[in-house]
Amino acid sequence: RASFFETHLKSLLSVGLATLASVGFDIMGAVSGSKLMRILCIGHGGGSLPLFLASKFQGAIIHIVEIDPVVVSASMQAMGFPACEVKDISGESFILTDSPNQELWQGIQDRLCLYISDAEGFILDNENVYDLVFVDAYDGDDIFPHKLWDPDGPFLKSLGNRVHPDHGTVVVNLHADSDILAAETDHSHFENILPMGKYVSQVCRAYKKHLGLAYKVSVPWLCNISLVACRRGDRRVAPSLDRNSLLNALIANSHLVEFVLGLPFPCVQYIKRGFALID
Repeated sequence: RASFFETHLKSLLSVGLATLASVGFDIMGAVSGSKLMRILCIGHGGGSLPLFLASKFQGAIIHIVEIDPVVVSASMQAMGFPACEVKDISGESFILTDSPNQELWQGIQDRLCLYISDAEGFILDNENVYDLVFVDAYDGDDIFPHKLWDPDGPFLKSLGNRVHPDHGTVVVNLHADSDILAAETDHSHFENILPMGKYVSQVCRAYKKHLGLAYKVSVPWLCNISLVACRRGDRRVAPSLDRNSLLNALIANSHLVEFVLGLPFPCVQYIKRGFALID
């Protein structure tokens, strides 16, 4: 349930879904199942994000990419993630294990597919077009791999072709630049706005370069930043890229998202906090 989400996941959900609604995607249709919604989650963790999305959106088909099979197995055995179709890098399908809570998720697991794969390799070999992509893929050393934000690398070039040309939205979880935060003794300055140092700025601009419109928000109580980059094929949202017009559209659509999904938390606090367009 969303009420048990980590704060950064609430931020990713809020900005991602509000943006998708703002650029014209039929959120209500996806909830009812009358509209197909293709979602990609890069990074599995405990699986709470894809599981929540599958439970709320009857029209959602969710692909999850995780490089470490141990993470996937642990999510099923310890976190209650349902056993579902799993494919390895060769495309072979299998089931890793039975979940202890399998009976709770009947029907949902049929719309989930896990890929044991490197994110770059998956994007390069995949031909699906996604409406919404979440990227939360830090490695064992808590580093966001450079190949996932290299502006000249194959991952971002291919990702641009894997999102819908009119409304495709990508949401990235970033850790704020640690060197800047370490230099500050009074962290109250960052209560609402986290600085964008060299690293975060480079990541944000790389995604903007390949996707179009981009903005970032600060995650409450954490040194995290949620980056959003999206297509806007019909220029429905803020055609002039005016900050206030975009923010107002996001806030208005966040109320729709809250109502349709019955969220137990307000999205607007995650959208307004440290909101800034990426130049």
